[in-house]
Amino acid sequence: MPKLHVAPDQRKVALNHRRHLKMASSAHAYVRGNTIQFYDWLNSGAVASSIPSGPPIWICGDCHIGNLGPVADLEGEVEIEIRDLDQTVVGNPAHDLLRLGLSLAMAARGSDLPGVTTALMVEVMLEGYLSALSGRNQPDSTEEIAPVHKVMADALKRKWRHLAQERIEDVTPTIPLGRKFWALSERERSALAQLFAEEETQHLARCLNHSGENVPVKIYDAAYWMKGCSSLGRLRYAVLLGVGKKSDRRFCLVDIKEAIAAAAPTSSVADMPTNNAERVVTGARNLSPFLGERMLPAHLLGKEVVLRELRPQDLKFELDELTQREAILTARLLAGVVGRAHGRQLPSDDRLAWTKQLNSHHTRGLGAPSWLWTGVIDLVGNHESAYLEHCRRYALANAG
Repeated sequence: MPKLHVAPDQRKVALNHRRHLKMASSAHAYVRGNTIQFYDWLNSGAVASSIPSGPPIWICGDCHIGNLGPVADLEGEVEIEIRDLDQTVVGNPAHDLLRLGLSLAMAARGSDLPGVTTALMVEVMLEGYLSALSGRNQPDSTEEIAPVHKVMADALKRKWRHLAQERIEDVTPTIPLGRKFWALSERERSALAQLFAEEETQHLARCLNHSGENVPVKIYDAAYWMKGCSSLGRLRYAVLLGVGKKSDRRFCLVDIKEAIAAAAPTSSVADMPTNNAERVVTGARNLSPFLGERMLPAHLLGKEVVLRELRPQDLKFELDELTQREAILTARLLAGVVGRAHGRQLPSDDRLAWTKQLNSHHTRGLGAPSWLWTGVIDLVGNHESAYLEHCRRYALANAG
């Protein structure tokens, strides 16, 4: 377990160890933590030529199950959206489907479901995606998927106290140091104070809390946050803000995360911000409007960072124990979320052309695998063997 006070110059070793441990915990966790292997596979010549070339739009870039879930807007409305946009780029929308297909297949294996289930999941993925791509259809119901329905029901009931108890263990305005939260250096505290003194940052905090322009914004506490998997090792801070005075004061928790260059393949005609924080926020506003309106690009300690307010309703799906029916319905539901995120960016003619292209590459029936099915098979094999090798190296490094 990490010490309470891990000095900034000692964090890298502790974070790398934690990342390798998480990736060794399961094949599904390994997929989440090793995005580079997926991008290397995409960039190989034979693979690239077999994938349909979709219209250049903002894509998630790292579209695995853990990056989709309930997200709240400023008014408290909740929808399932893409939750993590670190790798968002203007690229080929087919890449999001492949990444999601790999993640779903590994989740099915983690639930000890037979290979037939994975085949059925891939088939309904394309159906769910195409159904939602037009933007005319309502989202699929979550009621028949017990793990998803529970998370959605919880999200709709949650308040600030739930977020405070879960993330900071109390409703008092402090962040207790421990396994996840580490003490800051004076340099870090000074940099955060300067960041939240900026007018743009204060304006965001006031808007998030529906407060007037002259309402004070104060940092009550802050800590380095050990969070994530593939992002472990970057700057990551949790900042507890108070907005307003005395009885009218509201607290909010802000996640600050370093934005680095995307490794996801981009379109040759991509027009993206060169600033990585601006890229992440722009992608979020196109793909996940509820989340995008709560984000802000900034600079901190010489790094490009993204500020995001955390809301009680923002939760993650835990899909470790699915029945076959739940797995199939989940595949259709999450593919529909991606379809809506892509479709809202496209005019009707482009949506229709992309739909026709996908249908032309898809022969219905499990006896004639599509590009998506063959891609998922290849990816699962690659990642299974790489996961075992990662576990071997981890065991050797930590022997004795």
